[in-house]
Amino acid sequence: MKVINLHQDEIGIIQLAVENNRQAQQVIYTKFSPKMLSVCRQYIKDLHHAEDLMITAFMKVFTNLKNFDHKGSFEGWIRRIMVNECISYIRVHKKVSFLEEEHYNEDGFNGIESNFSVDDIQFLIDNLPDGYKMIFNLYAIEGYKHHEIATMLGIKEGTSKSQLSHARKMLQEQIIKLKNYNNGTN
Repeated sequence: MKVINLHQDEIGIIQLAVENNRQAQQVIYTKFSPKMLSVCRQYIKDLHHAEDLMITAFMKVFTNLKNFDHKGSFEGWIRRIMVNECISYIRVHKKVSFLEEEHYNEDGFNGIESNFSVDDIQFLIDNLPDGYKMIFNLYAIEGYKHHEIATMLGIKEGTSKSQLSHARKMLQEQIIKLKNYNNGTN
């Protein structure tokens, strides 16, 4: 059995994986699965469901690997598949609805203070309603623009902006509550 060198170039590993080389697929999975689990976890609160979605999405990665055109980052291509898989899951299982509001506020939430742990931040994001959480993740974490989010989710651009504004407001309120709780000033 031929052993694949971990430092072999990415293009070579991708080509071997396209040819159904299980060792090359394992190298890709091992390299990207921790980051991709984190991506899935941003959308899916339950770790076990997030893992299941990640594995399902990796199956799609390997099935569609021949379609990767090497224009742009391979990690970004995988990440997009993960995000789309999470969105599909949420659509089917959670019946997410978006409030059609055209009014939004760009002011306010400028980030989370550095004295919060990653677990605290994830807890706050997990407590957002599914629609708010999805749009917050797509915009603030993934870096999509509102028109891209609107196209992905089949909503109006104004709805995306409104949902983000509501998510930010809700996060601000949760941050204040968490700070007060941590300071003992409920």
